[in-house]
Amino acid sequence: MKKEVVALGMSGGVDSSVAAYLLLNDGYDVIGITMKLLDDDKTNNAILDAGRVCQELGIKHYVVDLIKEFKEIVINNFIEAYRAGKTPNPCVICNKYFKFGLFYDKALELGASKIATGHYAKVIDGKLKVADALEKDQSYFLYGIRKEILNNIIFPLADYPDKERVREIANKLNLSTKEKKDSQEVCFVPNDDYVEYLEPEFNLENNVGNICLKDGTILGKHNGCFRYTIGQRKGLGISYSEPLYVIDIRKDENKIIVGTNDDLYKDTLIADNINLLVDNLDNVVFAKIRSRAHAEEAFVTIEDNKLIVKFKEKQRAITKGQSVVLYDKDGYLLGGGIIIDVL
Repeated sequence: MKKEVVALGMSGGVDSSVAAYLLLNDGYDVIGITMKLLDDDKTNNAILDAGRVCQELGIKHYVVDLIKEFKEIVINNFIEAYRAGKTPNPCVICNKYFKFGLFYDKALELGASKIATGHYAKVIDGKLKVADALEKDQSYFLYGIRKEILNNIIFPLADYPDKERVREIANKLNLSTKEKKDSQEVCFVPNDDYVEYLEPEFNLENNVGNICLKDGTILGKHNGCFRYTIGQRKGLGISYSEPLYVIDIRKDENKIIVGTNDDLYKDTLIADNINLLVDNLDNVVFAKIRSRAHAEEAFVTIEDNKLIVKFKEKQRAITKGQSVVLYDKDGYLLGGGIIIDVL
C-alpha cells in the first residue's frame, strides 16, 4: 500500500527536525519544504540546516522562494500598521498567508495530501485546540487557518509536554539541529529592535509630536508614534508625580497619551479581519488579547463583519493591531480577529 505523503514545513530548527522523525515513525512518506522568506545569512543558514536534517533522515527537501510575497504581505503590513499607530503581530499574518496558505498550496503541487509543522498545538476531529505544553502553546498565532483545511494538518509535537523531551529525541538521533536555540524574535527585524528597523521607513523630522495627559496637558515631546506601544512605561522621557504609561496612540493628531496604570484597563474591543473556525459562535467565550495572556471570560457578538468582545473583567493594555483569539472552556479555538478599537 502506498504511504500517505505529508509535506513538513522545515524551518531549520529542532522542532521541525523532530517533527520529521515523528512523522516517519508514524509511517508517512515525508517531504520537507522550506520557504525562503528573506535573503540574509540567518535565513540561508536555516535552509542549510533544514536540508542537512532532511538528508540525515533520508527525505527529500524543497526550497520555495517567497521573498517577494513575504515583503508585500507581511513586511509591508508590519510597516503600515506602525504608520497607523498600531502594534502589529506579523507571526499571525505569516501563519495565515504563508505557513498555512502558500505552503499548503505548494504541498499539494508536490503530491502531498496533508501538511505538518513543528507548532505546539492540536487538531482533534478537525478542530484546533491548545497544546499539552501550555507554556509552549502556539494556538493563539494559528486562528487565521482556513477551517476547511484543518483536517489536513498534523502537529506532530502536539502531545509533547515540554521542549526538553523534544531535545532528548534530537540528541538520541544525533540530529545536526539538536543544540540549536529557539528563535523568539520577529524573523525580519535584526536584534529584535523594531524601532531601529522602522526608522528608515519614516520621515523623522515630521514625526515630532506631543506627549499629553488625557486632559491635553503637554508633558513632553516624542520623536514618532511608531516608537511607542500601549502599556509602555520606560523611555517616555517625561517626569510626573506618579508613574505614567502610554494609554493611547492618536496617530491622526500625532499625540502619545499617557495616564496611570488604572487607565490601561478596558473591557471592550472591536476586531476585524475575522476568521471563524466554527459554524456557530457562542456568545460566551474565553478570549486572549496576547499570546501569553490567560483566556478570560467574555461576551462576543458579530456586527458588520466585526467582532465586538466585552470582557467580564477589565483587561490591561488591550492594543490595536494585536489579535483577539477566542476559545471555548475546553481549549478549542473558535476564531479571532485583529483589534481595531478599544472602548
